[in-house]
Amino acid sequence: MPSVELPAGRVHYTERGEGPPVVLLHGLLMNHRVWDSVIDLLPTGFRYVLPDLPLGAHPEPLRPGTDLSLRGLNQLIADFLTALDLHDVTLVHSDWGGGLFMTAYGLDERVGRLIVFPSEAFDNFPPGLPGKSAILASYLPGGITLALRQLRVRWLRETPLLFGWMAKFPLSEELVRAWTDPGLRDAGIRRDLLAYTRSGFDKAELIAATEALRHFQGEALILWSSAGKVMPREHGRRLADLIPRARLVEIDDAYVLSMLDQPNTVAAAVTEFLTSTAVRPTER
Repeated sequence: MPSVELPAGRVHYTERGEGPPVVLLHGLLMNHRVWDSVIDLLPTGFRYVLPDLPLGAHPEPLRPGTDLSLRGLNQLIADFLTALDLHDVTLVHSDWGGGLFMTAYGLDERVGRLIVFPSEAFDNFPPGLPGKSAILASYLPGGITLALRQLRVRWLRETPLLFGWMAKFPLSEELVRAWTDPGLRDAGIRRDLLAYTRSGFDKAELIAATEALRHFQGEALILWSSAGKVMPREHGRRLADLIPRARLVEIDDAYVLSMLDQPNTVAAAVTEFLTSTAVRPTER
């Protein structure tokens, strides 16, 4: 994997294609592999960039003491876009909703469009039973290691406390190992994850930071799941109503990770958006 050196440390990423950049983010205890089922179905003529964020499944720890609060992670994303000299970016969010706060923090000058899969928003931090389980694990001695090992046991993984309400259909063992190997192998990976999960979540600030999206002037696709597991269905409509140039498309028969549950339907919706909307020119 290529990597780039940021003030926070080295961030690894994958990329393919050439053209306007599309940066695909991921959620907690996941990495770029969450897009495996859909990436080959997306249209040519775009540069797809998939960073591994320091959310517990990244290959290399960041520098000790790095700010991995919501604001710090948004700065990391902004630094990543700058380091790769990406402009007019279509930024794709899934599960972890903290990256939606780039507008609130004044860091979205390189972002021209948004695609938002079911993600944390408003006061839904941490989201549902899986989010609350992750926070609890982060305060128990050895809790993160235990949680990672539990994710490797299929019947435990498929309970609502873990990934049972994240993906409607079973996750492959190979994918789960790709998500759990880094944290089980390296205490520095677990340290980075804890820096985020223990950073605190003030509900009033979270709501205000989400509502700052009313100032985002680019096109947006809210690609929500109708099942509404973990990420409430009404949050998709609220985001679509909030962002001035947003449209809502709901994916049926899918939970949070709709790119795994319904890759063909997701790819069709993303393709239509990428090829039919204009990117808001960003600063250079």
